[in-house]
Amino acid sequence: MFRSLSGRSLAGIAAILVSCVIAVMTLSPTALAEGIDPPLLTEAMLQQRLERVKLDQGQPVIDLSQVTIDLRGSSLGETGKPFADSFYRQLRPYLNRPSFPPQLDLTGSQIRGRFRIQPLSLNVPLYGQQLSLLLSENERKQLERDRRRRSQLQQLSSSLIPNSPENSGSNFQVRLFRGKLILDGTDFLDDVDWNNTFFLGGIEGRSTVFRGEVQASESRFSKQFKLTQVKFLRPVGFHNSIFFTNVNLNRVQFQGELDFTGATFELGGNFRNGQFKKLANFADSKFLETADFSETIWRSRGDFSKSKFIQSLYFTDSMILDNLSFRETQFLKSVNFREGSFQKVLDFSDAQFNSEAYLNISNLTFDANESQLIGNPGKIGRVLSIPTLQGNENLLINLVRNFRELEQIEDANQVNYKRIILVQRDLVKRVFASNLNTASRETLRQIGFSQAQIAEILQHRQEQVFSSLSEMLSLETVSLNTYTQVRDRLIAVPPITWKLRLYLALKLGFITLLLALSRYGTSFALVFGVGAIAIAYFASLFWLIDRYRRLRPQRIVPTVYESLCVLVTTGLIFMIGVIDIIQSSPQPGLTLACLGVVMGPIPGLLTLRMYQQGRYHDLMDVSYFVEDGAFRELRLMISRLPIMPRFPFFRDRFEPILCDRRWGWLNYYDFSLNNLLKFGFNDIRLRDRQLPGLIAALAWYQWGLGILYISLLFWTLSRTIPGLNLFLYF
Repeated sequence: MFRSLSGRSLAGIAAILVSCVIAVMTLSPTALAEGIDPPLLTEAMLQQRLERVKLDQGQPVIDLSQVTIDLRGSSLGETGKPFADSFYRQLRPYLNRPSFPPQLDLTGSQIRGRFRIQPLSLNVPLYGQQLSLLLSENERKQLERDRRRRSQLQQLSSSLIPNSPENSGSNFQVRLFRGKLILDGTDFLDDVDWNNTFFLGGIEGRSTVFRGEVQASESRFSKQFKLTQVKFLRPVGFHNSIFFTNVNLNRVQFQGELDFTGATFELGGNFRNGQFKKLANFADSKFLETADFSETIWRSRGDFSKSKFIQSLYFTDSMILDNLSFRETQFLKSVNFREGSFQKVLDFSDAQFNSEAYLNISNLTFDANESQLIGNPGKIGRVLSIPTLQGNENLLINLVRNFRELEQIEDANQVNYKRIILVQRDLVKRVFASNLNTASRETLRQIGFSQAQIAEILQHRQEQVFSSLSEMLSLETVSLNTYTQVRDRLIAVPPITWKLRLYLALKLGFITLLLALSRYGTSFALVFGVGAIAIAYFASLFWLIDRYRRLRPQRIVPTVYESLCVLVTTGLIFMIGVIDIIQSSPQPGLTLACLGVVMGPIPGLLTLRMYQQGRYHDLMDVSYFVEDGAFRELRLMISRLPIMPRFPFFRDRFEPILCDRRWGWLNYYDFSLNNLLKFGFNDIRLRDRQLPGLIAALAWYQWGLGILYISLLFWTLSRTIPGLNLFLYF
C-alpha cells in the first residue's frame, strides 16, 4: 500500500505529522508531564504575545503559557545579548501600566535559570509622603503600614547599633509587583527570587514544581496566595514575610527545609494535606486567624517556638514522625490534635494558654515507645481536653504513664481525674438514660422521636440491636438534627438487668463520693479541708457533751471564757476548711453536702437523745475523758481504741483530763484528732465506768469514720507524693 503512494503524497503526510507534533507541544498542558519541553520563548515571540494581551473578566492577561523561558546567562537573544535582560526589559512596562495591572500567565511553562521578580517590580521609596498613584486605597494603606513597621525596625536597629552602615541612609526602596502570577503547571528548574517584594496582585498555582530554592524573605503578599498540589524540591524561605491574605497551601510537598520564621499570617493559613520532609521552621510566626495543619505528614522536625496563635490551631488527623516543638508559644484559642498520631516528642514547654484555650487530644495515638507529651509541670494537664471516654481509654492510660515517667505527678493526677469524670458521665447515662434497644414507644416519643422514626427504630432493633447511637443516622427517617437533639438522653447497649443497673448505681455513688471528698485522690488540700471540718465539729461536740451536762438539780456548765475559746477556734477551723473545699473541690456544694450527711443525722440524734433523757448517774462531776499520764509525747495511734481498758493496772495510768485549766479545752481537739487521724499528742480516751452508752456510740462512730478517712488520706498521699506513688503503682 505504501509503495502505491507517490513521493509528493509522502511529503504531505510528513508535513502534517510534524505540524501535529508542534501543535501538541505548544498547546497541551500536559507536555511537561510527558517529558516534552515546550517551545523556546524568543524575543520576537515575546513581543508578539505582549502585543496580543487578552482579557479575563475585564482584566488584561499577558500570556506566556506553554513556553520555555531560558533566563540563564548563557542564553542569548536574537541581538546577541543575554535573553534575560531583554525579557525583563520588555515585560516590565506592561506589568506597571497605570491601568488595571495585568495577570502574568505562566501556565504550563518551563523556566530555566534564576527567576527574579525584582526587575519586574516598581520601586517605591520607604520614606516620604509621596505614594504611587498607581495603587488603590487598600494597597496604599497596606504599603503605609509596612513603611511604618520597617521604619520602627530601622529605628530600633539604629538605637542598638548607631554606627551601622545599614542605618546611615534613608533611601531604602520597597519593590511593588502589581500583577498577578498564574503558575498552573509551571516548572521552575532553578531558583526563584521573590525577596523583599510587595506582591499586590496575588499568586495562584496548581501542580507547580519548584526544583530550585525559593527565596521570599521580607516579602509582602496583599491578595490571593494559593498554591495547590505544588512541589518544593529545595529549601523554601519566607523569613519575616507578611501575608495580608489567606494563605492556601493545600496538598503541598515541602521536600527541602521550610523557613517561615517571623512570618505573619493576617488571615490565617491553610496547610491541609501537606507533607514536610525536612525541617519546617515556623518559629516567631504569628497567625491572626485559624491555622489549619490538618492531615499533614511531618517526616522531620517542626518548630513553632515563640509563635502566637490568635485563633484556633488544627493538627487534626496529622501524622508526626519527628519532634514537634511549641516552646514558649502563645495560644489564645483551642489547639486540636484530634485523631492525630506522633512518634517522638510533642513539646509544649513554657507554652502559654489563655483562659479560653485548651488542647484537644481526643483519639491522639502514642505511636511509639519513645512518644512523649511534654509541658510545664502542673499546667499542661489542666489544658488537656478529652470530650468522650469511648475510643480514648488507651490514650488516657498512655498519658498517665507519660506524666509519671516524667515525674509530673500533678499532671498525671489531672489526667486521671479527667478520666474519672468521663467514667462518671458514662455511668450516669447507663443508669439513668433510656436504652435505645429496650425503650418503649412512649419513652421514645417523650424523648423526641416522631411516629415514623419510632416505627423504623422498632423494626431495626427486631432485626439487629443498635451497637452505637450513630447507627441511627443510617435510618432514612432520622436526620442529623434529630440525632443531635436526642443523643444526650439515650444509650445504645445490650439490655441491662436490674442487678447490673444496681451495681452500676453503687459504682456511680462510690465514684461520686471519692470525687467530692478527695477529687478522686488527686487533691490533698481537699482531703485536708474535709478533715479539718470533721475534727473541729466532733471536738466541739465532745466538749459540749462533757462540759455542758445539765442545769438541774445541780448546774454543770463550762465557763464563759472556755465557751468563747471553743466557739472562736471551731469557727476559724471551719472557715479554713470551707475555703480549702471551695478552692479544691470540683463541686463544693456536693462536698459540703456529704459532710452534712456524715456529721449531721447520727451525731445529732445521739446528742439530742442524750439531753432528752438526762444524766443522773454517778461520777457526774468527773470528766468522761481520761488521759494516759505516763507519757506526754507525739505518737501514732493506729491500734488505739477510743475507750480505756478495764484492767485495774491501766486505771492507775489513766486519769481524768484537767478541766480547771485555761487550756483544758484543747484536750477535746486532741481526742478528735486521735479518733479521726489516729495521731495525737496525748493518749486521751473515754473512761470505762459510769459512761452513758450514747457517748460511747458517738466516740465509736467517729473512730469508724477515722478508719475510712485515714484510708482516703493515705490513698491520696500515695497519688500525690512521687515516692509513695512509685511504691503503689510500680
